[in-house]
Amino acid sequence: MSIQKKEFKIAGMHCASCSQAIEKALSKVKGIKKINVNLATETAYIEYDNETINKEKIIEAIRKTGYDVIEESKKITLRIGGMTCASCSQAIEKTLIKTKGVKKANVNLATEKATISFNPKKTQYNEIKNAIEKIGYQVLRREEKFTRSFKDEENIEAQKLTNKRKKVILAWALTVPIVVWMIPEMVFSISFPSPLVFNLGLIFLAAPVLFIPGWSTYKSAAKAIWHRTANMDVLIMLGTLASFLTGPPSFFVDLANYAGVGAMIMAFHLTGRYIEAKAKGRASQAIKRLLELEAKTATIIREGREQEVPIDEVEKGDLMIIRPGDKIPTDGIVVEGESSIDESMATGESMPVPKKSGDAVIGATINQLGLLKVKTTKIGKETFLSQIIKMVEEAQGSKVPIQDFADRVTSYFVPTVLILATFTLVAWLVFPIQMGSVGVWATQFLPWVNPNLGIVSLAVFATVATLVIACPCALGLATPTVLMVGSGMGAENGVLIRQGSAIQALKDVAVIVFDKTGTITKGKPEVTDIISVNKVSEKELLKIAASVEKGSEHPLAGAIIKKAQEEKISFLKISKFESITGKGIRAKISPENFVLVGNRKLMDDAKINYSELEAELIELEKEAKTVTLVAKDKTFIGIIAEADKLKDDSINAISELEKMGLQTIMVTGDNKRTGEAIAKKVGISKVVAEVLPDKKVSEIQKLQAEFGLVAMVGDGINDAPALTQADVGIAIGTGTDVAIEAGDVVLVGGKLSDVVKAIKLSRATFRKIKQNLFWAFFYNSIMIPFAILGLAHPVIAEIAMATSSITVVTNANLLRRTNIQPDFLKEVN
Repeated sequence: MSIQKKEFKIAGMHCASCSQAIEKALSKVKGIKKINVNLATETAYIEYDNETINKEKIIEAIRKTGYDVIEESKKITLRIGGMTCASCSQAIEKTLIKTKGVKKANVNLATEKATISFNPKKTQYNEIKNAIEKIGYQVLRREEKFTRSFKDEENIEAQKLTNKRKKVILAWALTVPIVVWMIPEMVFSISFPSPLVFNLGLIFLAAPVLFIPGWSTYKSAAKAIWHRTANMDVLIMLGTLASFLTGPPSFFVDLANYAGVGAMIMAFHLTGRYIEAKAKGRASQAIKRLLELEAKTATIIREGREQEVPIDEVEKGDLMIIRPGDKIPTDGIVVEGESSIDESMATGESMPVPKKSGDAVIGATINQLGLLKVKTTKIGKETFLSQIIKMVEEAQGSKVPIQDFADRVTSYFVPTVLILATFTLVAWLVFPIQMGSVGVWATQFLPWVNPNLGIVSLAVFATVATLVIACPCALGLATPTVLMVGSGMGAENGVLIRQGSAIQALKDVAVIVFDKTGTITKGKPEVTDIISVNKVSEKELLKIAASVEKGSEHPLAGAIIKKAQEEKISFLKISKFESITGKGIRAKISPENFVLVGNRKLMDDAKINYSELEAELIELEKEAKTVTLVAKDKTFIGIIAEADKLKDDSINAISELEKMGLQTIMVTGDNKRTGEAIAKKVGISKVVAEVLPDKKVSEIQKLQAEFGLVAMVGDGINDAPALTQADVGIAIGTGTDVAIEAGDVVLVGGKLSDVVKAIKLSRATFRKIKQNLFWAFFYNSIMIPFAILGLAHPVIAEIAMATSSITVVTNANLLRRTNIQPDFLKEVN
């Protein structure tokens, strides 16, 4: 079994019932393991078995449900030679359109250029070039490399908004005269100039509203019905057509003419859709802002001279020149120069970061002071910015567990409304007196209620209102729009949320567990004390320890090696190197000399007596120093103590987490005295010491059994199993060093204050989700009965429905006003 994950951009979805219909249909397709269709992002996130089903079959299955898949599209502009007339450009266009994978081709004779949109997975530049050359023309120059598909998506979204706006303008251009014409009839019961002309006028003005700007709504409804599903558009179609169809019979029977009401319903519906689309656009702006950060060009050195090239033409290994004020084009390593870099786009921190030769830099960050030469290490989808964008998109494509209930309700919503509308029609026709009794009472404060209308008119009035007042969209948009805004806010503040479920879990965690090295401390220990015994000098002790530690990757080893280098000590040749997890190292420094470098456990296991320095050991550990013991040939020869500085914000961040009601616990491989000394400095509640790396998982399990939900904060590399075991794994790192795959939440800036931000963001986001779901359920549970009883005018019902969706999306956008900065940073600012 080979599980693949793919995203499919869906066209044609209008409400939550649409996304539900696609999910339901695809869940029955063999090979599809997991499906989440996000209405807010108009994207399907699908996990499938590549051996059972392929991408093409999935696209086919989606299209069978009546919706379309927007396939990836890229654009290229070519300079064409050999064209002499319009027939030439036409010939090239026809050839290109027939070429597999080409979606659109425009050949301009005047500029002698061809602009081609194509699917890069179905065809490539060489195939396009060959197709042109086969019919006798030349490709002189490729003026633009492939543009990123998000630009096409932006254009598509802009075009969608333009089309919606045009429909709204046309609908109201015809509906406003209807409203004006209906006022005398509604206020004075006068049909001007006569009932015949009035009724005919309403029908003729309403028809274009329904069948021109409203045609896309009807098409969507027809598709849904054809595929045996029901969406919001089905309700609008039935409501508006039912209203419109009262027009012709009103000439012959005692029936109110609601044709004008049908036009008003459609006009308000289209207006609501337009406002909702604009609000959804604002909700998704975080990704757009991230995409806009990318540099468009780069200055590189090729063939001994500087060249400015499009960003797509930068390759790994290129040497980039970055001047003060320039944006760093892509990820790389500084090979020459010193400067300060504004990394706020990645970390959310405004303080510039100093960079020198050998330091990594992130693409799209800004060089502030000096001239830098940077060697490119990552391009395209590998870059840090691309990874952030991918994570934000994945978070927006995931679901919060609370959404499951809303999804279940939505799947039955429209069919239930259709049943209720049918019940309403029958009830009003069979029991008009009983159904109208509430309306008689309501006439004193609801001017649009008229119990004197005919029975059929009252039945149509209540039925149409029931159809158009119901709003599954509010339910469908309640969660994903908030998740969209929240994940974007997080990315802008250096908090990357990988799973929507983490937002719900993080707000409920009782305990936050911290690793020590690199999480609470800076992860850059320094040697503070060297004490030698048994006739070994301090220099010899350092030489032996550093030679053995050279094969280790542990931060403590790095400190000993660095100290030896500073002392200009030459290293010994070692053999038979063996790393003993959680204890230390064993190695040979000559054919007959074995050396042990590590902690007390390593010495105890080897039965080596170190009691002569026990007092010093205890004193150093009380000072929060980590002590490395060294033995040679079963003889204890001394200790090397190291101290790791606390991160600048550790004390304040942990204090604030405690004030927020969270218990903080540190899990460390250090001995109990050192662990407790560090915990006391930073204000941590509890210490679990002397924990071997492979035992961290069982410690997390114990804490889960004792406290409930547990979050774990670690470096994402050594702590990966523990982060996975925790209910929420928070991987903490610095810049490009962050392990993106390690946690449910990734903190880019490497600061503990970002943990506070993550908790605040989680609580604020979930609060908005609950507000939206409450509003959506409250609105529908109150307004539908109101409509059934004939108390809601169909037009007011449609306004209420449109407002419901807009309210949910607008409330999601209000999340941006939340300040997720830690309180201690607010006080500083």
